[in-house]
Amino acid sequence: MNKRFLLASSLLALSACAGKPAPLGGSPDIAVVAGDSMPPPTRTDIVADNRPYLIGPFDKLTIDVFGIEEMKLLKVQTDASGRISFPLIGSVEAAGKTPAEVSTLIADKLRGRYIRDPQVTVNLDDTVSQVVSVGGEVREPGLYPVIGRMTLMRAVSTAKGTSEFAKLNDVVVFRTVGGRKMAALYNLKAIQRGAYADPEIFANDVIVVGDSPGRRLFRDILQATPLLTAPLIAYLNNN
Repeated sequence: MNKRFLLASSLLALSACAGKPAPLGGSPDIAVVAGDSMPPPTRTDIVADNRPYLIGPFDKLTIDVFGIEEMKLLKVQTDASGRISFPLIGSVEAAGKTPAEVSTLIADKLRGRYIRDPQVTVNLDDTVSQVVSVGGEVREPGLYPVIGRMTLMRAVSTAKGTSEFAKLNDVVVFRTVGGRKMAALYNLKAIQRGAYADPEIFANDVIVVGDSPGRRLFRDILQATPLLTAPLIAYLNNN
């Protein structure tokens, strides 16, 4: 009986830390409207935030020069320095450029000397250079490609969401800017409720979702009390 009392007391202590959820909205950039009055996005809204992809080392590309059989749908991979080797023109610096910019560069090198008016298309097949690391309490930690615009919530969703023991108010993003390492702390619950905007994530960022000791304690208590007949409920604040 004393053990049951101590377990119940532990849960009550946890529930004493409970807090009320933050009100919806808060950021001056976010307008809170009724659910039935939210308009659909325009075409511009859908594509405006797309960020052009920059080619990096070991990315795989398909390059096609229209009308030239020897240069049709060529599969190439950038080397460790981000260069590719292309027929007739040799080495091409692709690192830091978009596929469209590489298309123009190849066409300029071919034009006149080899082909009168080359029509070049470059498509990205696979990327290993522009990735973000998502770890900690997510369901599938790993490296994920950053193509277009990615936000913190999208990155976590790409890793199949947070785990059972994630601490949503303890999400850290590590980033190197100009050789200087930086870290920022975010609260996923606050972002979900519109307290502030979902921050943008860039290639080479490292995201770590924190661990909630309170949730683990709650599970351990339940596993240790198979004989309890009354339900025990704990409200864990910001976990």
